[in-house]
Amino acid sequence: MGSPRDRQQTIVIGGGIGGLAAALALHRQGFPVRVHERADSLEPVGAGLALAPNALRSLDRLGVGGRLRALATPHPAIGLRHPSGRWLARTSTSAFEACFGDTIAAVARADVVTALVDALPAGTVRTGSPATLVAPGDATGPAVVRTADGEESADLVVAADGIRSAARGLLFPGHPGPRYSGFTTWRTIVTPDRHPAAVGEVWGRGRLAGIVPLADGRVYLYGAALAPAGERAADGNERAELLRRYGDWCAPVPQLLALAEPERVLRHDVWDLADPLPAHHRGRVALLGDAAHAMCPFLGQGACQAIEDALVLASVLTPGADPAAALPDYTAARLPRTTAVVAGSRRIGDLVALRSPAATALRTTALTLAGLLPARALLSRSAPTYDWQPPALRGAR
Repeated sequence: MGSPRDRQQTIVIGGGIGGLAAALALHRQGFPVRVHERADSLEPVGAGLALAPNALRSLDRLGVGGRLRALATPHPAIGLRHPSGRWLARTSTSAFEACFGDTIAAVARADVVTALVDALPAGTVRTGSPATLVAPGDATGPAVVRTADGEESADLVVAADGIRSAARGLLFPGHPGPRYSGFTTWRTIVTPDRHPAAVGEVWGRGRLAGIVPLADGRVYLYGAALAPAGERAADGNERAELLRRYGDWCAPVPQLLALAEPERVLRHDVWDLADPLPAHHRGRVALLGDAAHAMCPFLGQGACQAIEDALVLASVLTPGADPAAALPDYTAARLPRTTAVVAGSRRIGDLVALRSPAATALRTTALTLAGLLPARALLSRSAPTYDWQPPALRGAR
């Protein structure tokens, strides 16, 4: 086993969007950073991502917001429909931009990853390189991480190792960990002859489907439905499973699903950290993204909150100062906000989960009445999430 190396480095465990955003934010603050990613490739397949205004403003701070906005496909309106096709609520994207000062940029997840990697110095990200937190360190000693090269010590470790975070388990062994939400999800990207006119979500009994246009004529499709944990299509064909569940819904949902390549349909059960952690740090380790606050997808804020984490973490640190002393400020800034977003996403999930005819009829009526409100009154409910402003990076070049 190799001996611990010089402490003057920051190690990021996990090369997802949160880990890469943290690496870029820390790099722009003047910290030497290395990212260790277990997978052999950083190319996610078949997934799209909606970057809300709070995330876009953060990406602007990192210098990649403009690149990602340029990849987004503009569309005139977004909304929510009944499986019959009837609109329940709809608002124009111009009204959204007027309310929040920015848009929601729908892009392929791979494009976000590429933009972040391209902005980092060459060699920052090591793929096929698993890393394990051995010791969190403290004010008097470094954190220790085990990699393929042996044990390495660091002033700061950013644990962005996902919902099953081994680092979180080491830092907070008494925490119950993620809970199954009751939902499974599907994601895929298709290329129809033209972009569909109806964009947004369709809500049925205990399930929903979403349609998001991407660049180059592609369309991101997703679905969420109540299902037992671990259940998969009996015939192994998840596209066929989607058509069984959504084939009688309004156009263009079944038509787009029929275009999906079965091997490119991703299915994952949804687990979240319904029980907040006591802190997002311990010693010299900061938890980030799903490792700190995994959430249901119903607010579309999972990656957005991870990007926020990255900006806040970098902003509380000062090059040349001891990172361990600043990490309580990171927890103080992030724990209340992410706890609220996790809870809000669960509440939306509770609405989607309704299945009885009476409950879904009441939900449909309530959503229809909400859709009659002026756009600003309807959109203002999202203001606590979307109006968030990222801190400045004091050391940004």
